[in-house]
Amino acid sequence: LRHAHDHTYCNMASTEIPRCIFGTSFLGNLFEAPTHEAKAAVVSKVVEAMPLPVFDSAGKYGAGLALEELGKCLEEAGVAPDKVLISNKLGWRRIELTTPEPMFEPGAWVDLKYDAEQDISYDGILRCYESGNQLLGKYEAQMVSVHDPDEYFASAFDEEDLAQRQKDVLGAYKALAELKAAGKVQSIGVGAKDVTAIDFICDHVQLDWAMFACSITPYVHDDFAKNLLKKLAGKGTKVINSAVFNAGFLLGGTHFDYRLITEESDPEKFAWRKKFSAICTEFDVKPAEACVQFSFLFPEIYSVALNTSKPARVESNLNLVNAVLPAAFWDKLKAEGLIKI
Repeated sequence: LRHAHDHTYCNMASTEIPRCIFGTSFLGNLFEAPTHEAKAAVVSKVVEAMPLPVFDSAGKYGAGLALEELGKCLEEAGVAPDKVLISNKLGWRRIELTTPEPMFEPGAWVDLKYDAEQDISYDGILRCYESGNQLLGKYEAQMVSVHDPDEYFASAFDEEDLAQRQKDVLGAYKALAELKAAGKVQSIGVGAKDVTAIDFICDHVQLDWAMFACSITPYVHDDFAKNLLKKLAGKGTKVINSAVFNAGFLLGGTHFDYRLITEESDPEKFAWRKKFSAICTEFDVKPAEACVQFSFLFPEIYSVALNTSKPARVESNLNLVNAVLPAAFWDKLKAEGLIKI
């Protein structure tokens, strides 16, 4: 087993990706509305801590608010456009707000002044790309992808609709490939919670990177996901792992993959977590370290995406990525049947 990469950055189609990239959903007011100053403090801390900071954002985050705030925060911090990498997950575009609350993801985003609509097709993804860059101000997204194609496929009414949606997504990737060929973006990727969507897309599109969510964690790592890692590596596609805590459940939270659960509804998950926590305590390993470092047991995973809305957590996130855990810890988890690698 490998317990740490011997390199800090991986080269991804001439794009250097650090082992830790930072999510930006908090900039879009996910569940709370921090002040601009609070957001700027986090962005500044990331910029100070990393030679080449990478921010993962999306037009869907706060109906473009995250992109807008990111651009402002970077400019206020005096960051030159070539000293930062921005990933924009495309597929949702800002529109006027004509109802009391935004119609997309009701309840998730706070204090928004705009709504967002999905726009996935060859032309639609170009509209999303242009809209995103306008919101970023003097910055441009260099890493681009289609946002949550798995959810787009899952919304199909029937087989005919699914075929049309697959055509829409592949049309969007045709547009992204043209942007890359024209030198407007550095790399093309995909991100999904249901990795069967990544499998479908990688059969039709040459991807530079793929972002897994909720699929490779100490609790969840089925054979399909592990085999897909190998398949992507064979195609030269680097993998970024995200949602490595199963939405906080593995650290003691109440939600598993964004769904509230209880000991009555999911006893096996709570039993697993109790054993996991005990073994972490035995080896003096923080559960968060174990969740992040589990990713790096797979040589195909080059980077982990982490979120924080607190400046103090930026450094601790970087420490999680650089932690070295004893081989005996992983051996014990395997022996107890908690992990299968």
